[in-house]
Amino acid sequence: MSALADTTDHHRTDALPPRVPLATKPLGIIASAVTARRNLLELIPELALRQPMVSGKTGVRFHMVMDPGALRRVLKDRVEDYPKSVVTKLILKPAIGDSLFIAEGAHWRWQRRAAAPAFSQRTVESLAPVMTAAAAASLRRLSAATGPVDVFEETVAATFEVISDVTLSGDEAFDRDAVHDAIGAYIAQTAKLSVMDVLGLPGWVPRPGRLFSGVSLGRMKRVADQAIATRAARGKPAGTPDLLDLLLVAQDPETGRSMSRTELRDNLLTFIVAGHETTALTLAWALYLMAFDPEVQERAAVEARTVLGDRPAGAADVEHLPYTMRIVQETLRLYPPAAFLSRTAQVPDRLCGREILPRDTVMLPIYALHRNHLLWEEPEAFRPDRFLTAPDRYAFLPFGAGPRICIGASFALQEAVIILATLLARLRFEAVPGRVPEPRMILTLRPHGGVWLRIHPRR
Repeated sequence: MSALADTTDHHRTDALPPRVPLATKPLGIIASAVTARRNLLELIPELALRQPMVSGKTGVRFHMVMDPGALRRVLKDRVEDYPKSVVTKLILKPAIGDSLFIAEGAHWRWQRRAAAPAFSQRTVESLAPVMTAAAAASLRRLSAATGPVDVFEETVAATFEVISDVTLSGDEAFDRDAVHDAIGAYIAQTAKLSVMDVLGLPGWVPRPGRLFSGVSLGRMKRVADQAIATRAARGKPAGTPDLLDLLLVAQDPETGRSMSRTELRDNLLTFIVAGHETTALTLAWALYLMAFDPEVQERAAVEARTVLGDRPAGAADVEHLPYTMRIVQETLRLYPPAAFLSRTAQVPDRLCGREILPRDTVMLPIYALHRNHLLWEEPEAFRPDRFLTAPDRYAFLPFGAGPRICIGASFALQEAVIILATLLARLRFEAVPGRVPEPRMILTLRPHGGVWLRIHPRR
């Protein structure tokens, strides 16, 4: 109950931001597959918002866990016994191989140690000028808008500009449009669950919907390979090294092992895909919530104008924008980009007093965890000041937790605060009646239909 903070938000009481319609009755195998292809989160039973754990069987035995103590066991204490699920690997491995996101055990550990310096706080702060430039460019584009704008498209553009510049320093050999288009095509073609996934069939059984992703994947990998080869031939950078420079020289401090070209490419693509999609979603949902609750928006705008004046935000400003940071955190609570994770139990165990068998699927429905009535006061409400008090570490998991916590978490938070504060200081965002975004998850929790807002300059 540590998240039940005494808050000071003057939040709306007449309405709540959009939510996912959760399941109110058990679903069979076919209904589960159809539902998952439309919106994975609709598989979550409404009961999960008021229980620590929900179990059942749809093809395979499953357990949805919303208890912080049990989540700590899965993500930290017994992490080796709960590797990422077969379905997760089937979806992602063709695109990002055995990168940090997919690898397990020793293969994951050495990659994590090697990549860690590239995501140190010092490195993240040194990359802030790229975020500031992208924020300023986004401000210019939105300031020129004359009608309703889908701000999700804009946040995708802004964050892809950031991630492509911090990974490749604007390298001309890197075809940004090709990679961007390939990522979109890959998600559309391969990220949806199939009936085979719901049945728990082994990975060697073909999933027809994923047989046509080869063209998109091949194009994306060729572009990355070309960029890596060009950079390796160029040698040591003259200026501040970017992420690719750092990965090219990265070594495991314990073994001295370096990444092969394939491992380097897979991790580079992981950072590009995850590094812009998740932050773009956070920003789009945050801007919608600002329009949904004008009082919160005005308070954030006053903070931003007081700190920034007429200039865009930078790394040094982040610590002086605490309310903006709380807005980002509350957005990540309501609409976590990675809203549904899953693991496969390897050994017998007990969670919440319930038996877990080998091969059981242990689901981490982050969406339900973040809205669980046992953990949060008024969980469906938008209340940034609830984060004046830190929640239980395993009740708030937008970036995961334990040894496999997202390596880019501080990067994402810094980027989100810089861009959001820059925009709020100069622009006012107004909701468009009848254009409410619908939260739908395939690979990430996206605003179906876009986030359409009217934009006005602040005087």
